[in-house]
Amino acid sequence: MSAKRIHRLALMLLVAGVTSLCTPDLRAQTPPERRKVIIDQDAFGPGGSNMQAILMLLQARDVDVLGITITSGDGWRDEEVDQTLRLLEVAGRPDVPVVPGAVLPLVNNPARSKAWEALYGKLYYKGAWTERWPDQGVTRRTPHPDNAFLVPPSPAGTPHLKPSGEIAANFLLQAVRKYPGQVSLIAAGPLTNIALAARLDPQFSSLVKELVFMGGSFNPKTADNAFAAEYANAPRREFNFRWDPEATSAVLHERWAHITQVPVDPTTRTLFTPAMLQRVAAGKAPFAAHIGQFGEPYPMWDELAVAVWLDPTLVTRYAPLLVDADTSFTGSYGNTLSWSPGEGPGLGEQLVHVVQDIDIKRFESLTVDLLSRPAPTH
Repeated sequence: MSAKRIHRLALMLLVAGVTSLCTPDLRAQTPPERRKVIIDQDAFGPGGSNMQAILMLLQARDVDVLGITITSGDGWRDEEVDQTLRLLEVAGRPDVPVVPGAVLPLVNNPARSKAWEALYGKLYYKGAWTERWPDQGVTRRTPHPDNAFLVPPSPAGTPHLKPSGEIAANFLLQAVRKYPGQVSLIAAGPLTNIALAARLDPQFSSLVKELVFMGGSFNPKTADNAFAAEYANAPRREFNFRWDPEATSAVLHERWAHITQVPVDPTTRTLFTPAMLQRVAAGKAPFAAHIGQFGEPYPMWDELAVAVWLDPTLVTRYAPLLVDADTSFTGSYGNTLSWSPGEGPGLGEQLVHVVQDIDIKRFESLTVDLLSRPAPTH
């Protein structure tokens, strides 16, 4: 090769290099699309597992919370809506819609619950139907089991935000039709709203990217805290399933693209300890003082459901199972039913990825980090 051709080639390479340095990489500058999620929650507060699960999603930088749909469960719907709106004000997120949903389960109700107790013994916890709130926890509630629409003043204050004028089932349907195959549902309370949406539109479950739900119980190990004691004699009974067994069964027979269950079992080893609470209260999140005042030393039921969705590698052991809820009005009403794949009754049971064990340390670290970091800028 002549000296002239070598010189020309070198000049071309130099120009190409300068051009590549000066031309921005548009792909690298394009921010990744945020993961779309709706959390369906029985959001009783003002603090505790329900609320911290919501806050974790709001704090995740790669997540777009399309809305929070509310169902009765731990408390009555309207009181939960009120407390969720106040939480969003404190968190500086008035943009997230709060959508009221089901007030009562599909079939179950307070009268049926009392009749069941007369036959089979007292339930440890009845959520909104609880006549006397257990001694555990920080916040004292005013029980009103027979008045679904009473909204007692919250110790966190009265919100100025207003709830959505839509109803939860319609909101869910509209969201998945707007973003087919893109919306994840995290159901951390009873499944009534999800069941209603599925019954209104048979295509609903096929349009959802995935369902992650907290509920059910298989064989939890009794942990060293008062909250795990109720499973010693009733290992298959869990509140979310027991509140609305019919909705649970309906949802578990839907054809979801992917469904992950976070049962009680891996949560019995978790606890939002005073040390963790103090770290969050001393953090940089806009709600730090709120958590410091109203945080509850509960097992991290709903936080775990959110964390598993955010980072599936936290799960150290899954089990593929066919799962259902017992809807017979017997002593096992609401209990978790399960079979190995291929061994179910063949009534449309779907394969569920059941979380059996997790990396506790990494889970605790993720939770505290999300709840104590500054609010993300989107």
